[in-house]
Amino acid sequence: MSFFMNSAANQTVNMQNMAMAEQELEMVSDLFNRIVSSCHTKCIPKTYIEGDLNKGEAVCIDRCVSKFFEVNKSVGTKLQQMSGAGLPM
Repeated sequence: MSFFMNSAANQTVNMQNMAMAEQELEMVSDLFNRIVSSCHTKCIPKTYIEGDLNKGEAVCIDRCVSKFFEVNKSVGTKLQQMSGAGLPM
């Protein structure tokens, strides 16, 4: 009898893990799409002159992505502090 109970509990845990993994994948995909959209608009001209990125475009994209992650980290830290202090967000 306990074998079946453990099996059901494991299945519930596996379903929860799967749902969490799907949610995390969705969040990462959304973050990636926002970075691509924002940095592409900022760093790549509408008319392409070359097939590859030139040095200026590559540097711009590198800085843009770096800033995006810095801001994302800062906002996440601030939200955690606010929720820990019981402040409304």
